[in-house]
Amino acid sequence: MTAHILDRPVLATLTGRQGHLAIPHGGAMRMDPDYGLFAATVDQSPESLAALGELVRARGNVGLVEPVAPPPVSGMQVVSSAVCLQMVAEAVAPAWDVTFDMLPLGDADAPEMLALATLTKPGPFFTRTHQLGDFIGVRVDGQLAAMAGERMRPDGYTEASGVCVHPDHRGKGYAARLLREVTARILARGEKAFLHSYADNATAIGLYESLGYRGRREVAFTILTAG
Repeated sequence: MTAHILDRPVLATLTGRQGHLAIPHGGAMRMDPDYGLFAATVDQSPESLAALGELVRARGNVGLVEPVAPPPVSGMQVVSSAVCLQMVAEAVAPAWDVTFDMLPLGDADAPEMLALATLTKPGPFFTRTHQLGDFIGVRVDGQLAAMAGERMRPDGYTEASGVCVHPDHRGKGYAARLLREVTARILARGEKAFLHSYADNATAIGLYESLGYRGRREVAFTILTAG
């Protein structure tokens, strides 16, 4: 059976449109750590796994998104391991009226974006993660209250990510409306949208389904560190 490009989204990303962000080493590669911690190997040979370990020691922690968790890597320790549901949208729910403006976010907003992501923990977010794709947000009295944007971009797909809302501004529909807008923009470019949710987060999955996302498969998200 032919593998689907999203079965190994990190490998597809770092060998595709975002290949300029890849730091290769033997049979392994990782995203530039200013942008993200994602990494992949071309196979699970001892040589490729050893190369991955060398990348971790040289460049810091990595995160793998694979069909199954990786085998033990010499000199590496598992920081965390979780099952995620990968979801894909080929259509999006109709837009609805909102009472707030959705503003483009860029380099000038980067410190606030990083602070919001650090506070709310929507997923790995670093100093240049906001440059992986288009981000939009909502400001309330000048404060960045919510945001959503794009991350991995395998050919034909773009991942919606970085969806987060400041605790003081939850319950106002910001997350749903921002994610709906990000998804609609991806689809308007002729691509399909995808995202990842922890498989046990029924609330988030229900929200994503209401916007048009459907579960595709489970994947293992594993963070490795040197040790």
